[in-house]
Amino acid sequence: MSDAQQITLLVDGEETKVTTGTTAAELFFERRDVVVARVNGELKDLDQELPEGAEVEGVTIDSPDGLNVLRHSTAHVMAQAVQQLRPDAKLGIGPYITDGFYFDFDVAEPFTPEDLKTLEKMMLKIVNQNQKFVRRVVSEDEAREAMKNEPYKLELLGKKNDAAEAGEGVNVEVGAGDITIYDNVERKEGTTVWCDLCRGPHLPNTKMISNAFALTRSSSAYWLGNQKNQQLQRIYGTAWPTKDALKAYQERIAEAERRDHRKLGSELDLFSFPDELGSGLPVFHPKGGIIRKEMEDYSRQRHVEAGYEFVYTPHITKGHLYEVSGHLDWYKDGMFPAMHVDAELNEDGTVRKPGQDYYLKPMNCPMHNLIFRSRGRSYRELPLRLFEFGSVYRYEKSGVVHGLTRVRGMTQDDAHIYCTREQMKDELTKTLTFVLDLLKDYGLNDFYLELSTKDPEKYVGDDATWEEATRTLSEVAQESGLELVPDPGGAAFYGPKISVQAKDALGRTWQMSTIQLDFNLPERFELEFQAADGSRQRPVMIHRALFGSVERFMGVLTEHYAGAFPAWLAPVQVVGIPVAEAFNEYMFDVVDQLKAEGIRAEVDTTSDRFPKKIRTASKDKIPFVLIAGGDDAEAGAVSFRFRDGSQDNGVPVAEAVKRITDAVRNRTS
Repeated sequence: MSDAQQITLLVDGEETKVTTGTTAAELFFERRDVVVARVNGELKDLDQELPEGAEVEGVTIDSPDGLNVLRHSTAHVMAQAVQQLRPDAKLGIGPYITDGFYFDFDVAEPFTPEDLKTLEKMMLKIVNQNQKFVRRVVSEDEAREAMKNEPYKLELLGKKNDAAEAGEGVNVEVGAGDITIYDNVERKEGTTVWCDLCRGPHLPNTKMISNAFALTRSSSAYWLGNQKNQQLQRIYGTAWPTKDALKAYQERIAEAERRDHRKLGSELDLFSFPDELGSGLPVFHPKGGIIRKEMEDYSRQRHVEAGYEFVYTPHITKGHLYEVSGHLDWYKDGMFPAMHVDAELNEDGTVRKPGQDYYLKPMNCPMHNLIFRSRGRSYRELPLRLFEFGSVYRYEKSGVVHGLTRVRGMTQDDAHIYCTREQMKDELTKTLTFVLDLLKDYGLNDFYLELSTKDPEKYVGDDATWEEATRTLSEVAQESGLELVPDPGGAAFYGPKISVQAKDALGRTWQMSTIQLDFNLPERFELEFQAADGSRQRPVMIHRALFGSVERFMGVLTEHYAGAFPAWLAPVQVVGIPVAEAFNEYMFDVVDQLKAEGIRAEVDTTSDRFPKKIRTASKDKIPFVLIAGGDDAEAGAVSFRFRDGSQDNGVPVAEAVKRITDAVRNRTS
């Protein structure tokens, strides 16, 4: 073999010589878990030839990129099956998503659960046929000819030059570079049995999908995510490298459904969502009110200890306030429409006194700025930390409203800190530490940070100011020791932010606290303080929401604890169950001692039999169940029954009371 017939590659970090024309499939022939290759940083199909000097990495099916390719290929197999079942179905878009995939179709009738079962069987047949995924580069005319019966694909071809902005999922189908079609090729005859406009890459063949997939549900969806467009039918599915991985995922989903805060909220009588109030407007029942009050009271206590001062602001304001802040320019779509009031008309209908537009407030920060500006401020007052449990209202589209985690009326535990530039970094560090410590007190311990930077299309202020703010936040985040993930373009219009991402008991990630650094609103509101040298200077403003919103945080905690809240948060902390009516008075005496210590305790005096009372306490997820019978009463004791079914018998009443009060006050149970 001559040198002219060879090229040099860097394969998984090692220099390798191969024959010209070698493909990644040949390079990784012995590694059956490699499904695509990363060539010079881009994912490529295994059958593509490798260029001289390329850096090549094998991408395994169980890696994040490998899973995405597996799921995208499974979406193609599903679409092929749909068009076999419904030949009139027109193809929309079929991208991979977190833990799965979907595909949109224009069909005459919605898909039924029975259809999904039929499609799964048809998909398995396609998988077992071991069809090849074959990439084909085409001209636009050739693509239009191939897709002539697919109107939505033809529309996508017209968007290839601005795919990133064209709508949901467009860049999976078309974009910069070549136009490509993927053919599903029957292996024996070599004939194309199905094809789709797609950028790829894909698995080498359908056999690699195996039987580790499932179709999960169907729903309606607007074409390209725009409600002005045609409504299509969307089928969701999931795919995994092995059947065991699929089963583990399905078990996680089943557990998530059991933990659904909307379901638990109803079962435990915590909150509800009356139709009469409207979408995204929850009400808290007495038991839910106790949990919420405990959450808020502990937060207030910690804020006082950390030097915050409490303020209160109204729910509505004149529109001019949000003109000054910039919200009406940049956030109006997220606000409820204006209420035009105070206009006075003459008898002939002409305006004698013009009215004004008032808005429900979507944010508390402009009002806090007015509090800061209400009098002269000195550097000696800084940092000034203002805190409010402030009610805000945001017009979320009805399709995204979800239980307590996405609402239209919410209470933000909102703080705004005003400080000097010299105090800025130290204050940010203290704020982040405060936030993380408080979240840990509520039972969340697994965090990483996300740094959201400027959206070049949606911001106020100058680039230098943004760069300084972003650099400072980045330094604070890195010094925390937590993982820092970039979020380009994710900042609010007035400044970059750090968001604390917390994992719950199921490993799901929730955005919790946000810390935003803002040089711009102090400028827009002309905020000033007198510096030590007598000059007038602008304060730096830090926006900080710890829970995000009380409602959302309660929804997250409900699912994190599966409704079994730690004792300090539980609406009912102790239930006393006498084994017979003769011991009711004894149990009431025990419960009275607990109540005197501030414990939320009650006696079950219903007519239910003893075993039923135990089951009821378990269903209600009571932290401590105390049982008393003859032996207990004679010994001045009670028996503990815990949530896991274990018991501790014959505990003296004084010890039982201390054990419970210690657990509640120390938040250890």
